[in-house]
Amino acid sequence: MPKMKTKSGAKKRFKMTATGKVKVAAQGKQHGMIKRHAKFIRQARGTMVLSDCDAKIVKKYMPYAR
Repeated sequence: MPKMKTKSGAKKRFKMTATGKVKVAAQGKQHGMIKRHAKFIRQARGTMVLSDCDAKIVKKYMPYAR
């Protein structure tokens, strides 16, 4: 039986926590900060945990990251 492949885009964007939740960087911070509010920039700092329904999709893309 061949190994399952990990989606290469998913392995760059998502990390798994020790409890199996999916960690992701905040969206909307790659460019265009001049038009964002200071509150948005402040709140989008760091990482966050995905909701369960979204995490379920990401876990299919990363079969060995558990």
